[in-house]
Amino acid sequence: MATHRTETPLYRRLARQLQERIDAGTYPAGSRLPSEPELSTEFGVNRLTVRQAVAELERAAVLEIRRGVGTFVRPPAVRVSITVDPRSQRFDLGSVHTGLPLGTRAPDPAEDGEFVVAAPPVTGSPEDVEAARQLGCDSAELSRVDTVIRLGGRPRVVSSYWVPSGPPPAELLRPGRAGNMVLDLARAAGVELEYDWRAFGAVGADLADAELLGVPPGTALLVREGVSCTPDGTPALYLRRRIDGSSARFVLHYREPGGGSGPAR
Repeated sequence: MATHRTETPLYRRLARQLQERIDAGTYPAGSRLPSEPELSTEFGVNRLTVRQAVAELERAAVLEIRRGVGTFVRPPAVRVSITVDPRSQRFDLGSVHTGLPLGTRAPDPAEDGEFVVAAPPVTGSPEDVEAARQLGCDSAELSRVDTVIRLGGRPRVVSSYWVPSGPPPAELLRPGRAGNMVLDLARAAGVELEYDWRAFGAVGADLADAELLGVPPGTALLVREGVSCTPDGTPALYLRRRIDGSSARFVLHYREPGGGSGPAR
């Protein structure tokens, strides 16, 4: 039987060459890629081929095109670390703050942290209905607050919180206010929170999340959602975090620090 070999398009071969240079550190994370004319001359291809190769790497979340500025190498994906202890519940401390490392960059209190965006009314949207279902109450009993977590000077996470314990204090909901919303909501309600369950998934960024994260609509977002409860098991908070999937990934640790581990699950 005759076989037909499909030739790899020129732009894709160029994209692979550029990827190899990025992997080798020739173009390190954060560096500006040579211009289209420079790459065209160096590789002996036309500018359209360069443009297609760069677009291919942008779709693969390797490059970031900043209109009017240039094309830059994206930093490697950060790891959202989640320690799983099968023998006991862990207090919910809003751990996403420590799970998204900044590398060598020192945190800037003016830029990095969790900031309130809005306290939108609960209107019966699909998210509101799901929150009410998970918390075992009517959506009319819920209050909601939305935040953005900025790390490394960039918005990384959009979070929505629903609580059934009455409207939180107005000062806590002030747009631009910095804090740790999990701990702040727990203190306002006078309760201690523990993890009940967490689930992981992915969605395309809607218009609101795309604007807050500074990404195109439809960008893949990692979703971490779940319920936190009081020590007696009463559901007290439903949260839904959306994280730019091009710059983060979830990592679950099943071993204790130092090399120990619990029973296999």
